Amino acid sequence: MSLTYDFWNSHPHYSIASAPSSDGRIEITVERLPNGEFSPYLTQEVMVGDELEVRGPIGRWFVWRPEQVMPIQLVAGGSGIVPLMAKIRSRTSASSTAPFRLLYSVREPGAIFYRDELGALSSQGDLVVVTYAYTRITPKNWPRPAGRIDAELIASGTWPNARPSSCACGPTSFVEHTTDLLIAAGRDRKRTRTERFGATGERK
Repeated sequence: MSLTYDFWNSHPHYSIASAPSSDGRIEITVERLPNGEFSPYLTQEVMVGDELEVRGPIGRWFVWRPEQVMPIQLVAGGSGIVPLMAKIRSRTSASSTAPFRLLYSVREPGAIFYRDELGALSSQGDLVVVTYAYTRITPKNWPRPAGRIDAELIASGTWPNARPSSCACGPTSFVEHTTDLLIAAGRDRKRTRTERFGATGERK
């Protein structure tokens, strides 16, 4: 689900990162881009008490609901983790035992969003399993060389059968690449959902 801000006749989109809340509050995560259309303003100038015109959320099916008990496969590229984090947090707040796996691709270790939270969740057992793919720089003694997600990583870092509901989010080229790999590995296309964005952050 995406949150849209109407600012100077433009319409930047940001994904909700929080689980549904009884008090109506929401959380978004914004990656500040030096040449970004809106992120520098939102992260450096907006102050508590400022008013923003909000439209949204948009998107109807890129969500997780407590009644879902089947395994969930999440695949994220960079800031594409944000709407998937909403799913993970929704599962946690509902005390669900639905097993989740996350395959998360980032450029280097310092680029991981929600590092501590994901680490805490993955250390609590096998209900949330996190696998990282580093495309530029890997941690010391990392078992794989830096590179894009490939068929081998899909085989080792995702559910080993066609049962899970799969969701992929990230830049357009990343989503198309990983979705092709998931389908080639036997995932059900009808149960594979995607959300993608271009270089300017425009959601598609």
